[in-house]
Parts: sequence; structure tokens; C-alpha cells
Amino acid sequence: MPLPRSIRKLLLGFAVVLVVCLIAFIRFHHSTLPLGVAYAGNKQVILWDSSAEIREPTGTLKYGDKLDILDHFQQQTKVRTSSGIIGWVAEGDLLSVDLWQKMLDLDSAAAGSPVEAHGATKVISNLHIGPGRETPRLRQIAKGVPVELFTRQPVEVPVTPTAMRTTTASAAQANQSGEDADAPAPPAVRKEDWWLARAHLSDGTTATGWILGRFVNLDVPEPLPDYASSAGMRVTAWFELNRVPDAQGQPKPQFLLVGTKGPEGQPCDFTQFRVFTWGKAKERYETAYVGDDLCGKLPVKITHLGAGANGDPGFAFVDLSDGRAAPRMYQMRQTVVRRVKQPGDAPEKPQKKKEKRKRG
Repeated sequence: MPLPRSIRKLLLGFAVVLVVCLIAFIRFHHSTLPLGVAYAGNKQVILWDSSAEIREPTGTLKYGDKLDILDHFQQQTKVRTSSGIIGWVAEGDLLSVDLWQKMLDLDSAAAGSPVEAHGATKVISNLHIGPGRETPRLRQIAKGVPVELFTRQPVEVPVTPTAMRTTTASAAQANQSGEDADAPAPPAVRKEDWWLARAHLSDGTTATGWILGRFVNLDVPEPLPDYASSAGMRVTAWFELNRVPDAQGQPKPQFLLVGTKGPEGQPCDFTQFRVFTWGKAKERYETAYVGDDLCGKLPVKITHLGAGANGDPGFAFVDLSDGRAAPRMYQMRQTVVRRVKQPGDAPEKPQKKKEKRKRG
């Protein structure tokens, strides 16, 4: 039985509307090919409904969310989330695929490296993709975040345009007045320490990147900071060699402390080290060995002979004093530390008298 003409028109109209809706859906949701891929690069990234000055937030992204890039306008980027939500974010809140991969490479490098020191951030700090202020920033971490330090790299501090203009102007004035001998010298190249670090964040995740060394407070065990201060040593790293029982039978750690003198940014990771052992009779730490006049390179490798982690410890590192990478090895038996001589080693200087410090 043929359908009434009115019903046929209604069905035809419905079919046309359905086709148009299907085409629109495919056009705006599925066939829009992304220009690229990026990742949310801050703890919280706001997703806006437009790039205009007057706009409304439509959602929040978390660090590491993968996004399709759809468009760019000035400093704004149009993105699509994995759930299909489309919005605009600030360009500075995104990490490129290249930076994201480099961050993963830093994670792998840290996972395969020994920890040289522990600490916590003094202030809000940035993790960078490489050592230096001018390298791209990976993310920002809060004050008081625990960090592990792996590798140190000295980097020149960029000269600010203001300082450069001031120096140039002073030199020009000196030349005009004929006072070349008294002309100010160009600013000395200043360097600062950068460390490859792994931060342990409050949400239980970790983040790896390069951090400015003076933004980290080192968690040097007591009383080692007092010992280092009295010796004029700026601590670079420290290591627990083993543990021995005190007078009450409680385990007491013995330490290797490495450091240097002078400002940061020096070519050597450390120029001296000290071994501190526990004196059971007087219940205090004593300086068992002092090593200096060297150019030590991290990492320092700790070894043990027998009795597991509490056996006689040894330690080794690379010395660059002579312009070449020469291994240095030391072995401790009870409280006596001796250098394990290698072929071609120079005669060792006599040890200074032991320093004794009251328990801190």
C-alpha cells in the first residue's frame, strides 16, 4: 500500500537532515586533521572556549596530557584532548613532542645513574631540558620538594644587556679621556652549578630535569655540615661508607664527604675529600683521612669487602688533575684509610694529623 504523499515528504526531509548532520559531524569532529601533537606542560593548564580576551574556561588539563594541535593564533593554540574536547591554551603551557622525548631520555639517564646527593628546593624552581638558564623549561616545582642529584655541570651565567651596555659605555668614556690604563675591565666570566635532578612531587610522581644548584638545600647528615664549615669546604656530595656499633651497640654510620673551596661553577666536581669514622671510646666523629690537591669527577663508587654493607669499605673516582682521566682508589680497614696505588701514580703526600671534633 503506497504511503501518503505527506509522509513521503516527511521521511525525505528527515533523511536530508540526517545526511547533513552526519557530514557536519565528520567535518568538525573526525576529519579535522591535527597540525601536530603536544603535551600539557604545567601542573594545571586551563582550556578556554576561545582565543578572545573575554572568554570562559571549559576544562583543566594536567601535566603530560596528550593534545592534538588544531590551530594557532598569536600566543594561543587550539587543541583537542583525547576525549574530543576542543579549546584554546596558552602556547607557553605546551611541550613539543621533541621536548617530551628529551624529558623521557632524562628520566632514563637518571634511572641508570647513582644518586650523589639529596636535598630539597629552597624556592619555587624550574626544571630545564639542559644545564643553563636559556635552555627550554620543562616544568616548575614548588618550594620544599625533595630532590635527588646525579650529575653536575658548570655553565656560564649569561651577561645581561644592562651590564653589557654599562661596561661598553664606561670603556668608551675612558677611551675619550685618554685613561686607557684605568678603564674598567670587562666583566669576568661567572659560572654556576647546574645539576641533573629528580624531583619527588606531592602527587607521588617524579620529574627529571636540570636545576640550578644553589636553589637546592643539601640534606647533609649531622654533624658533617659543621666539619665542612670548619675546614672551609663547600659540600658537593657525601656517602655512607658503612656502620659500626657505638658504646650502646647502636649502628653508627661512617661517612665520605667530598667538596671544594671557593665559588660555584668550578671545573672540578670536588677538590678534596674527608673520611669521618666513629670513635667508640670518646663517642664522637674523627677525621680519619684528608685528601686534597685533586680534581675529582663524580660519580664516586663505594665498594665493600666481606660482611655485606658493613664490611671494610672502599671508594673510587676519576681524577683529572693531570689533564687526563686517572682512576683513584682507596680502601678502609677499621679506621685506617689507604690509597690503593695504581701504575704511574705519584708518591702520596704525608697525611695531616687527625682532626677530632666533639659530637654535634
